[in-house]
Amino acid sequence: MRTKKTTISRRDFVKGVGAAAAAVTATSCLVVTPRGKTPPSGKLNIAFVGVGGRGRDNLRGLSDEDGVNVVALCDADKGRLAQAAEKFSDAKTYQDFRKMLDEMDKSIDAVAVSTPDHTHAAAVLAAIRRGKHVYCEKPLAHSIYEIRELQKAARAHGVITQLGNQGHSFDTIRTLCEWIWDGAIGNVHTIHACCGAMNTGMTQLSRLKDKDAVPETLDWDLWLGPAQFRPYHPFYQPGRWRGWRPFGSGTIGDWVCHVVDPVFWALDLGAPKTVELIRAEGFDPKEHADVFPRGSVIRFDFPARGKRGPVTLFWYDGVEKMPRPKDLDANREVPGTGAIVLGDQGGITYGSHGAGGVRIFPDAKMKAYKQPAQKLPRVKNHHADWLDAVRKNKPAGSNFAYGGQLTELAQLGMIAQMLPGKSLEWDGAKGRFTNNAEANRFLKPAFRRGWLL
Repeated sequence: MRTKKTTISRRDFVKGVGAAAAAVTATSCLVVTPRGKTPPSGKLNIAFVGVGGRGRDNLRGLSDEDGVNVVALCDADKGRLAQAAEKFSDAKTYQDFRKMLDEMDKSIDAVAVSTPDHTHAAAVLAAIRRGKHVYCEKPLAHSIYEIRELQKAARAHGVITQLGNQGHSFDTIRTLCEWIWDGAIGNVHTIHACCGAMNTGMTQLSRLKDKDAVPETLDWDLWLGPAQFRPYHPFYQPGRWRGWRPFGSGTIGDWVCHVVDPVFWALDLGAPKTVELIRAEGFDPKEHADVFPRGSVIRFDFPARGKRGPVTLFWYDGVEKMPRPKDLDANREVPGTGAIVLGDQGGITYGSHGAGGVRIFPDAKMKAYKQPAQKLPRVKNHHADWLDAVRKNKPAGSNFAYGGQLTELAQLGMIAQMLPGKSLEWDGAKGRFTNNAEANRFLKPAFRRGWLL
C-alpha cells in the first residue's frame, strides 16, 4: 500500500515558473520572444568562437547534426585554430571574434561561444546585437551584471539561446522532475549538492612574479579580452584559468549548472533569499583574492513558492564532502559529484549531469514506487534541442532566461566565498544585496578599456 504523498502538479509547477518570472528584474530576459528565421536553404550557418576544450566538443557535436554549415572558426590561439581548420577547411578562420562578425555578418545565422568565462559576455553580446542565435558554454557569464545584460539583449533581439549545461537535455533530469512533482518523497525541504573537483590556483600564487614568454601561437591581449591586463603565465591557460577569479568561476561556477540544474528545475527554486559561506578552511579573501578555496561549504535559503515550502540547499566542493543521510542504504555510496534530495517521506540521490543514476532511497521505497506517467517530452540531445528551437522559432530548454538564473546562483556563491561569516540577503528582483554594501561591489567587474559591454 502506497503512503499518502504531497504532490506538485504540472499546473502548480507552471504557475511557479510564472512566479519566478515576476521575481526577476524587469530588465532580465525571462520570456524568450524569438523572431529568428530559418535560411531558405534550410541550412544553419554557424560560427564558432573558441575551438579548444569544450569548444572542440561543441564544434563536433553541432557539426554532427543535420543541416549545419560550419562557416567560421575563431580562437585567440592559432595552434588550436589550425587543428580545428584541418577538418573544416571551408570555414574562414579568425583570432578576433569582433573582426569575424564584422566581415561575415550576413553569412552567419548562429554563433557557438566556448571561450573562458570572462569573455563569454563580450562574444555573446556581439553576436546577439547582430541578431544571431547563440549557444553559450556554461557558466553563462562571469558576473551577475553580465548575466542580466545577456538576458536583456536576448529578449530585445528575439534570438534563440541555449546554455551549454548538456545534462538539461537528458532523460534522467526529466525523470527526477516527474518524481518530485508526483510527490515521490513528499515535501522537499533540504538539498545537499557537491562536486569533488578542485578549481583553484592557490598553489601557484607564489609564482605570480615569474616571467614567462607568451606562446607564439597565442594572442595574449585578445585572450585577456575585458579582463584587466596582467602578464601571461602558463598556469592560466589552457584550461587552468578556471581556478583564477579574473578568468574563471571556480568549482561552484563550473558545476552548479550541472549538479543543481535538476532540483532547480524540479522545485522551481528561483532566487535565494540568503546565501552564506559556512566554511572554507585556509582561505583568506584578501590574501587569496585572485583564486578560489580548495573547498567550501555554502548555504542557500529559498523562500516558499506555490505549494512547496522553503528549501535549504547546501553546496560542497573540493575537499568538502556531503554528509551521509541516515536512511541511505548501507550498499549505497554518497555521490562524489551529485546531490542528495531530502523530503519528509524519503530521499533521492543522483550523480552529475542531468541527474544521472537518479534513485529513491531507501531501496525498499524505490522498489515499491509506481512510476508516474511522463509529463515532459524527451529530446535527442542538447545541441539538437537548440537547433530544433531555432528552426521552429521556440525557446530552447536551457535558454538564457532559465540558464541565467541558474548561473546567478553560482555567482552568489562565489560572492559569499569572499565574505566569510556574513549572511547575505539577496533581492532577486532588484539584483542587489540588501544588507551588505561590500557584497554589491562584486556584482559588476571593471572592464578593460575597449571592452565595455
